[in-house]
Amino acid sequence: MINKDVSPDAYRQFRQFLEQQCGIVLGDNKQYLVRSRLGGLLHERQLTSIDELLRQSISGRDRGLLQQVIDAMTTNETLWFRDSYPFELLIRQILPELATRQRRIRIWSAACSSGQEPYSIAMSILEYQRNNPGAGSISAEILATDLSSNMLRKCEEGVYDELSLARGLSADRRQRYFQQHASGMLQVKPEVRRMVSFRSLNLLHSYSSLGKFDIVFCRNVLIYFSTELKQKILQQIAAQLSPSGILFLGASESVAAAAECYRMVKCNPGLYYSKKD
Repeated sequence: MINKDVSPDAYRQFRQFLEQQCGIVLGDNKQYLVRSRLGGLLHERQLTSIDELLRQSISGRDRGLLQQVIDAMTTNETLWFRDSYPFELLIRQILPELATRQRRIRIWSAACSSGQEPYSIAMSILEYQRNNPGAGSISAEILATDLSSNMLRKCEEGVYDELSLARGLSADRRQRYFQQHASGMLQVKPEVRRMVSFRSLNLLHSYSSLGKFDIVFCRNVLIYFSTELKQKILQQIAAQLSPSGILFLGASESVAAAAECYRMVKCNPGLYYSKKD
């Protein structure tokens, strides 16, 4: 019989382990989250209890299992054009301003999850270029990173089911930017996929090898980190931003932990943070 209960001791050890591995802080009484995310691995791994799965993961002897567990605990399905205003600002204000002083624009989508954010950025850039024919010479490079190598492989393929496509994607964009895939699902068209490169990255590690960026999207991920780690991540992002570079955070997030690095820019609608000179 399979036992999906998580004992207090196993949960305590796993919480510590997960925070050390990827910075995610599980709150008290979140055993249900562990059960729902990891329960499916029991049959695949021929184990009879969540506690045993957690013990084997923490031991680190099976790197494949460790990666599966981290993937399951850190993967979050997201939306196309989430909150809409960052993409509206990108098309209406930010890209036109950048286009007046440079031709090469670098954008980083940190913690890109299932890929909707970087592909939404790419579609926004294409829409800006289409609406501004003289802007066609702008070179836009989008880097998307995530901790989950398995998720990144799926992102690169760019194939999405009907449930994913229904979350934030208009009928016009669906028709314009997607094509039929052999699986019966829809795939992001090659001209959009070519704009995005994917790379595995742990936000707790160094970003120096990524180079400088004009815009960083790090949205709805800081909420999972402690105050100390938020500060570290925000400071490291600031170090990778070009002068006056722009940071977008999630609606419930702020730069309070590293306020010395940024200034808030209020827009209508929404807001972003600009790197202080």
